Amino acid sequence: MPLIRHCRFTAIDFESAGAARGMTDSPVQVGLASWSVADGHADPFVSYLFTDQPVQWAARKIHGIGPAQLAEAPRLLALWPELKNRLAGAVVVAHGKGTEKRFLRAFPGHGFGPWIDTLLLARAAWPDLERHALGALCDCHGLTPAIRAIVPDKSWHDALFDATASLVLLARIIDTLALADHPLACFLQPDTSAWHKTKRF
Repeated sequence: MPLIRHCRFTAIDFESAGAARGMTDSPVQVGLASWSVADGHADPFVSYLFTDQPVQWAARKIHGIGPAQLAEAPRLLALWPELKNRLAGAVVVAHGKGTEKRFLRAFPGHGFGPWIDTLLLARAAWPDLERHALGALCDCHGLTPAIRAIVPDKSWHDALFDATASLVLLARIIDTLALADHPLACFLQPDTSAWHKTKRF
């Protein structure tokens, strides 16, 4: 396993249409960004995604994405070359990686990874915090202004903003715990036992 300081981390975030009863969910926006200890933040990419499904009211209330943005958008499968170029060879980062891994199943056998989940890392690093949602963590640690400086004119629940936020949070964890010269393996299965103990009470 390489040292953390030698890794290229690429974060990915999807915003979705929301699942109507009897239907599966569908992505409507994807954002990616990269970061490394040596080179900092780079390579932002964001795109709306066409879907045949209506965007549910509850989802639209969160991210503000509707038919006007999606009418001329590409389908997710059309972005395979872009995603492959950005994710291949990178350590893939997401905050609560379940949604991102599920939507990437559109590309069977893609082989992206290893995956780092900043939700689990944050629970391991700060088990006593009341909330570990991405926005709550970034506000708690004073990171939101830095994210806005990297991704101006965007905000929470924009896919690029949230992807960038997970990288800013990752950088804070690495810096706070002095992990840059540790092997990447220490991130793959973070110890969240202390966090689980706090949930028992």
